[in-house]
Amino acid sequence: MASTRRSYNDPGHARELTFSCYQRLPMLNSERSRQWLGSAIDQARDRFHFELWAYVIMPEHVHLLVYPLNARHGIEVIRAAIKRPVAKNAVDWLSENDPEWLNRITVRKGIRSERRFWQKGAGYDRNVTSSKALQNIVNYIHMNPVRRGHVQRAVDWKWSSASFVSEQRPGPIEVDRILSEWWD
Repeated sequence: MASTRRSYNDPGHARELTFSCYQRLPMLNSERSRQWLGSAIDQARDRFHFELWAYVIMPEHVHLLVYPLNARHGIEVIRAAIKRPVAKNAVDWLSENDPEWLNRITVRKGIRSERRFWQKGAGYDRNVTSSKALQNIVNYIHMNPVRRGHVQRAVDWKWSSASFVSEQRPGPIEVDRILSEWWD
């Protein structure tokens, strides 16, 4: 029996979000899929009014640190607005260019079938309420590619906000400055 986790949309809280590709397949390993994700994040920011404080896109999962500016948009709506267009673009691309891959992400339910780019469920989601927790999360996010052996230094991973946060160097996805009260 699957358990459900309650998500709290408390105003003034930053949110750490993590979601994975279906069966941890490396579907975010290409520039194309990472660009789809970057575009989806930007479009969701415009539509649902949140700041992006940190991110890393790994081959099979994503970490985001967001700060909602409008309490009426729940985090589940923001998350869906990010994930849904990436999945659609991927399935469309695979249908045209690599239909064999579709079998790996097709799940059958009786006579119905669905294609999954993302692992089922919401992924990991937690409210961030202190500057110490926020700093730990930013470091954790940025060190992902180093821990996995992809790069020696976090700032060298292109699809991360590490170079912006530590060196003010822009990356492929625009990042907002973390509010000073969060960053002692």
